[in-house]
Amino acid sequence: MRFESRPDLTPPVITVVKHTDAATDGDIFIAPKQKAPQRGPEIVDANGQPVLFEPVPGPDQAADFRVQTYKGKPVLTWWEGPVASPILGTGYGHYVIMDDSYKVVRRVEAGLGKDTADLHEFQLTPQGTALITAYKTVSGSLESIGGPKDGKIADSIVQEVDVPTGKVLFDWHSIGHVPIEESYIPLSGPGSPPPGNPYDYFHVNSVEKEPDGNYIVSARNTSAIYELDGKTGAVLWRLGGKKSSFEMGPGTTFWWQHDARRHADGTITLYDDGAAPPHEPQSRGIRLRLDMKAKTATLVQADLSPDHILAGSQGNMQVLGNGHAVVGWGAVPRVTEFDGGGKIVYDATFSDGDDSYRAYRFPWSGRPTTHPAIATAKGRGGTKTIYASWNGATGVTSWQVVAGDDAKSLAPVGEPQPVNGFETTLHADTNADFIAVRALGPDGKVLGTSAAVAISGGRDTG
Repeated sequence: MRFESRPDLTPPVITVVKHTDAATDGDIFIAPKQKAPQRGPEIVDANGQPVLFEPVPGPDQAADFRVQTYKGKPVLTWWEGPVASPILGTGYGHYVIMDDSYKVVRRVEAGLGKDTADLHEFQLTPQGTALITAYKTVSGSLESIGGPKDGKIADSIVQEVDVPTGKVLFDWHSIGHVPIEESYIPLSGPGSPPPGNPYDYFHVNSVEKEPDGNYIVSARNTSAIYELDGKTGAVLWRLGGKKSSFEMGPGTTFWWQHDARRHADGTITLYDDGAAPPHEPQSRGIRLRLDMKAKTATLVQADLSPDHILAGSQGNMQVLGNGHAVVGWGAVPRVTEFDGGGKIVYDATFSDGDDSYRAYRFPWSGRPTTHPAIATAKGRGGTKTIYASWNGATGVTSWQVVAGDDAKSLAPVGEPQPVNGFETTLHADTNADFIAVRALGPDGKVLGTSAAVAISGGRDTG
């Protein structure tokens, strides 16, 4: 997408495939990357129009963009940095916390040093801590799976970090807790790590802290979910994989999963990629019930991907307060909302190659400290064409064109005109020397005013 008033922004085109009355209110949160002309956090409304687009610099990418709570207030959070290994899907960067005026209030680092934080998880807790992931290459023996004695292994790391101080409160390493024999990744052949890369046998991709202080961890490359003792780090049980502590009932087996979350009713939701390599006909979001005494897992609900999507990586399943589920299809640039019975009530796609690690739906209210942007088309006399936008602003319902012969003395021209997407094309009949726009709320109150631009016969922006 391109805009006259914001030529510096080129977010991907979002195409709404289905939007029913049953869809939940709120905006869609993604972070397009890979082949996107610009990468970064993006909020889009139910019609696929951008609300906020925040490009990250240079070769960096963003991941896990969502709304969380910090110090009792809603904030935007995401991971930002370069992807060190696109094949292994790991990154090295930091986490960002931004308030509703779009001011960065905190940057969070992993306990391994500056810019070592991985992209897979940034979960804030009510205690003012953050659950994060990191990766570190270490030397170790691969003899038990037919490899060298002095091999290179990717150690998956889970940390809980105090956000204000950066102090590491919990530090867990897959090596020493989970043997490499649990991995489904071969040392050679299809699916094996490329030459020179470490053996990424575990590949942590989500962390959840339970009320009792234990942790739920998802490991893609063992196709298993683990509960960790919150004090010792010992593995208390496994769900799925080669050494499942539970008997897996019909429809409960998952492969290469992401985003495991335990809920108040004891059920666990996760995004079951089913590939790669393929083990299932399509990706799905699933809810499982665990019987802790009988040690059985039962399928409660499966939300199947539209058009038989089979995603080779990434993805998530967000359970909303009304029981609906929003599924981001990871490597496939698509987001779908299901009702409690598995029926699709909202479905949208975005540009091929512009995938998003996760996708969410949240209500959001933003009040940027910047001014609205304006651009005017060529021509001095007669009707003027004006383009107005305000990146990140919510609650704007109409635009009022103001003009005058002095930049400081502007008066309304015509009636306010309704907002139409991220950028609204306005028309005004004026021969004034300067022109600006005012963003109005539903009560007609002025929320913000653009700079006044001179009408000089060419295209002007401000």
